[in-house]
Order: sequence, then C-alpha cells, then structure tokens
Amino acid sequence: MKSGQRRNVQSLCCAFVAASLLLHSTFVWAQEKKNTPELVVAAAADLSTALQEIAHNYEEKTSVNVKLSLGASGALTQQIQNGAPFDLFFSADMDYPRQLIGAGQADGASLYQYAVGKLVLWVPADSRLDVERQGMNALLGPSVKKIAVANPQHAPYGRAAVAALEHYGLYDRVADRLVLGENVSQAAQFVESGNAQAGFVALAHALAPGMQGKGKYWQVPAEAYPALAQGVVVLASSPHKKEAVEFVEYVKTKEAADVLRKYGFTVPE
Repeated sequence: MKSGQRRNVQSLCCAFVAASLLLHSTFVWAQEKKNTPELVVAAAADLSTALQEIAHNYEEKTSVNVKLSLGASGALTQQIQNGAPFDLFFSADMDYPRQLIGAGQADGASLYQYAVGKLVLWVPADSRLDVERQGMNALLGPSVKKIAVANPQHAPYGRAAVAALEHYGLYDRVADRLVLGENVSQAAQFVESGNAQAGFVALAHALAPGMQGKGKYWQVPAEAYPALAQGVVVLASSPHKKEAVEFVEYVKTKEAADVLRKYGFTVPE
C-alpha cells in the first residue's frame, strides 16, 4: 500500500473512532439525562424569582432537575388535594401545608418554615402618587380608580392586604375599587400593565430584577397584618421523597438563605 493510501486509511480510522466516541458519549449523556430525577415543585407566586434562582443553583450542584409550578397557595393546595403530581409544596403560609398534613397528603416531619414574607404597596415609577411618604393614604387620591390585590380566598398575600386595609380603617372606603388577581404575581401585573393604579404585592416582586426601575413602593408595617410565615412540606405521593428531603435541606443552607434575603424575605437563624 502506498504511503498516501496508508495515510487516507489512517485518517478514515481516526474519523471513525472519533465518531464512535462522540456517539457513545451522546448516548451516555442521553441515558444519564433520562435517569436524572426531576422534582416537581408547587410554589407560591411570591417565590417566582427567588426560588428559580435557588433551584438553578441546586441543579448546578446536583444531578437533580427542579421544575417549578407557581400559583396561589390555596389554588395549589386544591390541585394537590385533587392528585396533582407534585413532590414538594412551598406555601406562602403555614396553614395550607398543615391542612395537607392533617389529610395525610404531606409528611408532617418535613414541614419547615423557610421564610417570612413582607407586604408592600406598589405603584408605577411614573405615578404621581407619593406612596413612599403617604403610605396607605395615597390610595385615597382621586386618580386611584383600581387597586390590585391577590384573591384573599386563595392567596395569603391577598388576606394580608385586606388585613392591612382594615388595620388602617380604609377597607370600606376602597373596597369597591379592589381588583383581584389570581395570585400576587398577577396583582403585580395589573399595576405594571396600567389596569390598576396601585397594588399590594410581595416585597420579593418589588425587588425582582425585572421590576427594578418600573415602580416605587411603601413597605407595609409588619404590625398591620398577620405574619406571612411561609412553609415547605414534602408531599406523601412524591416518588422522589429522598431527593425532595435533600432539596429542603439545601433550602436551609446559608447559600439558599442569602438568596431569600436578597429578595426581601426574613429567614430563620
């Protein structure tokens, strides 16, 4: 065989080996991807930014994928009661997880208070309302036609908003101007879109990167509404209980707590 032909054969052999190695590695990656556990997490809407960041950090540290389903805590509880295939439930209060524990649908030993949320009154950045100085009284201005709140039947932040209005003696004066969002994220969207001139949202929403510069807010004093103690629980129907418990343990770490603090949550010491 001539030297030129020998080089061509060697090149073909090298190319074949390289292709085989690439195919093998692709097959191994696909198998690993297929076998990677996926946690399906039901989470209160106020966690839309913080928990996504926590989940992303966790995925980078482990082989576990975390898929979030966000909504009002009460609506998510109903989904769980109806058999929705979640592994974990991050609620905006402690009552909904306790309901699930009482019904045998969640593991009581796994219940953990991961944070305390904060309520703010939020208006668009170009609003003439001086909410930062006037606080609740800004809602009495004639330009305020609609005030967005999360539906108090399903959302703890909605109940907190109603309690705060009652605390300041304003509920009866503005009740006919309230517009209800399905959850606290939708209440924020109503204000951002101009469908409401003001709204009660989570401090976490006001601090989210996508909201920076879009609005201004007044933080409602904690004594004006019941504490928004927020809890997570592992669900009894989860096929990935070990991985679910490990994720809760990660939420207890300083790294995860720092993310929650960044978005305005108070976290346990």
